[in-house]
Amino acid sequence: MSYLRYVRIIGTVHVSPQSVKEVRNIILRENPDAVAVELDYGRLLSLLNGSSLTFSQAIKLGKIGILAYLLQGVEMALGKQVGVLPGSEMIEAFEVARSLGIPIYMIDMPIQVTLKRLFSVPIEEKIRGIIEIFLSIVYPKVELNLEDYISLELEFKRKYPTVYKILVEERNEFMARNLMRIVDILLERKKKIKIIAVVGLGHKRGIERILSHYSPKSIY
Repeated sequence: MSYLRYVRIIGTVHVSPQSVKEVRNIILRENPDAVAVELDYGRLLSLLNGSSLTFSQAIKLGKIGILAYLLQGVEMALGKQVGVLPGSEMIEAFEVARSLGIPIYMIDMPIQVTLKRLFSVPIEEKIRGIIEIFLSIVYPKVELNLEDYISLELEFKRKYPTVYKILVEERNEFMARNLMRIVDILLERKKKIKIIAVVGLGHKRGIERILSHYSPKSIY
């Protein structure tokens, strides 16, 4: 009996109005024992405060700040196209869970760790990545379904293997391990539990795959 039995993964598109509604409806309908979101505490506070990194702040922070500023720019550009702020579905999950008194867990790797890891990326990947980031801002594509995501994921992995490992695979492992710990904690209190985890669609399959390969300690 794997961890996946106890965890429902909601894969969202980070700037989709439909994702915000889906997250709210599922949490209200299923009233889980816990809600987990693809955020770290720093990112959560930033979203709750409505604050974003300015260019002058990015410059002061050096290379890590500039990289964070570029990634933030991509999300903001996509969000403007559909009228949804980046991370809205995560905040929705947080607010709905809090209103229902459901425990909330931040399961993502700290953003500072991710950004530092990105500096190990080969220079060729960095150059190609910067060009694609620019193009995604100028010519954003926001109407993506699951098939589109799978196709883009495979292409991204082929073109940027190191970046893919850092942004997707390492974070999948980190978030899956956190979910396992949450399951173990809750199973010590009751036998039947349900956790809803809200993550980006690109992480859904990877996390589910990891969870399906392990079983909770508390059931033995």
